[in-house]
Amino acid sequence: MRLRLPGGRQVDPVLRLHDYARVQRRAGFLDAAALLGDVTQTAAEDVDPESAQRLAREAIAAAEAAYETDQAEWPAITDYDRLQGAFEDLERRGVVVLQAVDDHWAAASLLEQRASGGAPVRGVAWFTAPDVWHAVDNGMLELNVWHGDSANVAPGDVLLDEVIAVLAAHELAGHFDEGRIEISAYWQRRL
Repeated sequence: MRLRLPGGRQVDPVLRLHDYARVQRRAGFLDAAALLGDVTQTAAEDVDPESAQRLAREAIAAAEAAYETDQAEWPAITDYDRLQGAFEDLERRGVVVLQAVDDHWAAASLLEQRASGGAPVRGVAWFTAPDVWHAVDNGMLELNVWHGDSANVAPGDVLLDEVIAVLAAHELAGHFDEGRIEISAYWQRRL
């Protein structure tokens, strides 16, 4: 089975699986067992369960080999390292950073829990796993930033300006576009 893309192009499901395993591996949010389970589940959309696990193992092995080769060429301090430093600074400033969450409900839940527990935060910054996958390949991470009351930041907000300044202090360029901060950064995480 091949997936049809706009314009009639087709995608080989094995190539799609290898690409998925590669970005999941580089994102680094799943341990080995969870990665195998996730990639196997994705493969099972196209093939029988036995073949799915075999294909998943092959895709993960290829992802590991490519990762080892590529990371040897990364700079000593990567964009990922800069991002983590910026996120730590934001946390110290009362902005909680949620990495690779499922969706905006994780941010909303955090704000609600903190407020009801008497420990509200100034804001929350969050991004999803697909945002990370985009940064793996395209060098751009989209960061959502909300005030402590869940209102999205907007041009002219002190919080938005502060987040962009913190990113800049860590040598990361970010600008606000369509409700998010677009950060010029590759996700080069050493695992």
